[in-house]
Amino acid sequence: MSCRRGNDKVPLFKVGLLMRLRETAVILAVSTVTGVLGPASGQQTVDWEAMLPVDPLVKVGKLENGLRYYIRKNSRPENRAELRLVVNAGSVLEDEDQRGLAHFVEHMAFNGTKRFPKQDLIDYLERIGMRFGPDLNAYTSFDETVYMLQVPMDSADVVVKAFEILEDWAHQLEFAPAMVDGERGVVIEEWRLGRGADARMFDQQFPILFRSSKYANRLPIGDKAVLETFDRDALVRFYRDWYRPDLMAVVAVGDFDPAAIESLINDHFSQLTRVADPRHREIFPVPDHEETLIAIATDHEATDSRVSIYYKQPLRQGEETYGGYRRLLIERLYNSMLNSRLFELTQQSDPPLLYGSSGQGKLIRSKEVYVLGAGVEDGGIERGLAALLTEAERVARHGFTPTEFERTKSQVLRWMESSYAEREKTNSGAYAYEYIRAFLDGEPIPGVDLEYELHQEMLPGIRLEEANRLAREWLSDTNRVILVNAPAKDGLRVPSKDELLATFAAVQESDIAPYEDDVDDAPLIAREPLAGEIVSEETIEEVDVTVWQLSNGATVVLKPTDFKADEILFRAESPGGTSLVEDEDYVAASTAADVISAGGLGQFGLIELQKKLAGKSVSVSPGIGPLFEGVSGSASPEDVSTMFELIHLTFTAPRRDTAGYLAYRSQINAFLSNRDLSPDAAFSDTLKVTMSQYHFRARPSTVAVYEEMDLDKSLDFYIDRFADAGDFTFVFVGNLEVEELRPLVVKYIASLPTVGRVESWRDVGVRPPTGVVEKVVHRGVEPRSQTYIVFSGAFEYTRENRHLIRSLSEVLQIKLRERLREDLAGTYGVSVSAMPERDPVPAFSLSVNFAANPDRLEELTRVVFDEIDSIKVNGPSSTDIEKVMEAQRRGRETSLKQNGYWLYQLLFAQRFGTDPRDILTYEDLIAQLDRETLRQAALRYLTEDNYVRVSLYPERVMP
Repeated sequence: MSCRRGNDKVPLFKVGLLMRLRETAVILAVSTVTGVLGPASGQQTVDWEAMLPVDPLVKVGKLENGLRYYIRKNSRPENRAELRLVVNAGSVLEDEDQRGLAHFVEHMAFNGTKRFPKQDLIDYLERIGMRFGPDLNAYTSFDETVYMLQVPMDSADVVVKAFEILEDWAHQLEFAPAMVDGERGVVIEEWRLGRGADARMFDQQFPILFRSSKYANRLPIGDKAVLETFDRDALVRFYRDWYRPDLMAVVAVGDFDPAAIESLINDHFSQLTRVADPRHREIFPVPDHEETLIAIATDHEATDSRVSIYYKQPLRQGEETYGGYRRLLIERLYNSMLNSRLFELTQQSDPPLLYGSSGQGKLIRSKEVYVLGAGVEDGGIERGLAALLTEAERVARHGFTPTEFERTKSQVLRWMESSYAEREKTNSGAYAYEYIRAFLDGEPIPGVDLEYELHQEMLPGIRLEEANRLAREWLSDTNRVILVNAPAKDGLRVPSKDELLATFAAVQESDIAPYEDDVDDAPLIAREPLAGEIVSEETIEEVDVTVWQLSNGATVVLKPTDFKADEILFRAESPGGTSLVEDEDYVAASTAADVISAGGLGQFGLIELQKKLAGKSVSVSPGIGPLFEGVSGSASPEDVSTMFELIHLTFTAPRRDTAGYLAYRSQINAFLSNRDLSPDAAFSDTLKVTMSQYHFRARPSTVAVYEEMDLDKSLDFYIDRFADAGDFTFVFVGNLEVEELRPLVVKYIASLPTVGRVESWRDVGVRPPTGVVEKVVHRGVEPRSQTYIVFSGAFEYTRENRHLIRSLSEVLQIKLRERLREDLAGTYGVSVSAMPERDPVPAFSLSVNFAANPDRLEELTRVVFDEIDSIKVNGPSSTDIEKVMEAQRRGRETSLKQNGYWLYQLLFAQRFGTDPRDILTYEDLIAQLDRETLRQAALRYLTEDNYVRVSLYPERVMP
């Protein structure tokens, strides 16, 4: 994403979701520019209007026909290239008879081009190991359409084919009438999939947020009536009008020779011709307004209450300058400080907010926005709104404190230091996103070297009053929109427009005290632990793994890697989990880790702990599952000692914090209070209780069930689970030096308490039913249905069988996607997944899940069973088997370069007593796949006399 504003752009989703700002950004590019500003004391000599340079590692060019391109060599992941075709045209450009056709054109790019008729494109890419979705995808928004392609670079033919695909997308789509008509069903199913309470409320609020603007009625998913009836000529007209070289860019980032890629771009895109008399690519305004606009939306299927204030702003000028970059830093400091204050409010025993956020970014191409938003308990809209406004007004009147300011500066700088350290390890997809934003929004791409320097030199010179000033700039009485969402149910009062406006007036007239920033300077660990010992060592050279046995019984596994420069991951676990408590204490046990985490550690409450860790890149969290308890986290190499301190405290110093417990309960109750209003919740609950045969521990999550929470029981259970480190296994993977971790392991892990107990998890008797069980849930008003089919049974838990059943699910997913989506246009997508388990008893489940028109659900389900029967009789096709095998090989190539993959594999080996060297022989498993082996697997696992099927239908539609 872009170095400057990154994901600060306000997301406007295709359906259903309210817009929320995300205060995230990742610095990605690399530059060799140095010495731009000189020392901080000399900042006043800087030409703030000067343009930021372009990263010299990025080749930016423009063809004679107007098409732009961005090329960068990058080796993460190895032997891969991320390719993008970016079209500066989206749904806002549609004519009235084209509503939804910008998105429809995107779909047609996968349904027939000059070189790839029908679905040949997807078929080809799957045969070279690329998966539809992760490696081949596209999206359409209001203002742009972006096609995304990841390809391997070990074949010149594949690379040439990739550029043929990009070229075909650009100007050689076929729009065969039969394919257009067939795709209508798929797009309408995508529309149907997004319908629900959020979509209906969004429909009410969107025209108000974008009042008098074309954006108000140009959602990318389109109008269902248009999608059902549009003429093919309207679709082709959109493509011919807007898919043209002056509105396009090609982005290529990957493990390649940039000169060769530039040559391919020239070969394939120079022939695109300019349009003689092109339609004007207008930037549509969102008109200003003096009055406050208010949109209150309720729905009887809504599950939460929330309020947001949108302060619409004009597009700023000079973002691409040094001055613009400095302003970005000031804004980031402001939002980070205010978000920290809002988080503090959520941790009160009776919190006015369940969550709160402050953020600024682009709303759409022609407008920026500052947003204050919060989730609240039912009936708490006015209280939550007042809390948001009060905190913003507190800043406007009194400003932030110097300690907040310096602490946040250190956090921002630490984040930048991490980005700089990862400059050689950044994923190519992240760079590609950055260059897309450079083309579409003009965001600068100076490179991380320069950005690192700018952070170091600009941050010290930024004054507190500059951040404080933003509150008055952003909290405007004009161009203000209030959005309120709540469930429509008896007894729940939603404030009126006048009452909402009165809240603004009341806050303005109230006395607001300055914020007090309490900071504890005490060390994390008050008394240094008494170190233990490493009693034995083993080195597994083939996988570069070291295993230590500690004097307290714990096992430590370490694997150094060079995949990420600023990352060490760890996970620890021991057997037991919630299985060891009786049913009446299950809720207290299952919430124990979250409850204790909400209380902080040692002498530090959660807020104090966060302040204590400011400026460090470290996180540690406990977790307790059904069969295991554990701790997981990550750290930068320079903060690894802090990570070990936190590990020690997580075991030895949980806090009983009543306020944190009550805050957590408030959040749980708010989440659950309306959960039963959701059709999806009713559907998933039915599936859950059916698969468990109504076991006590599989009860649907309700407020009544969570009344069984108990702080003292949670604390006692947590203490018991972490009282004995002797049966824990700790796995560390990342940029670590084994010998540097030795003293930390001895001091903070070998010193953990042990009581010498020998225990394991307990089988509590949760089992799926046998035979055929079919249930139907009638909930919801939208014309949308869904079905979940789960095959289950006993399983011989071997490495070969695990791979075989997962491969079977991958083959079935390919076939069902082809049949249900491509051939029958009956669904937007099909999900097939397999889950083999050893504990508490060896068993498997293989599930098929898809959504569809209620009128077609039974028809499509019959097709699912027909395809299963075909595999059982004939086995899968050799083509589908080759696709799965190649995808597994390609996935394997990238997995072996990921810390998370090694962490999981090494933990798995320790848990099940397997040889870590097996990680290197995965190709042997792939080679064993063939038609007969998979056919036998289908006969064994996909038995038609033993499955559960749960289907969701609307309330007024019968199957």
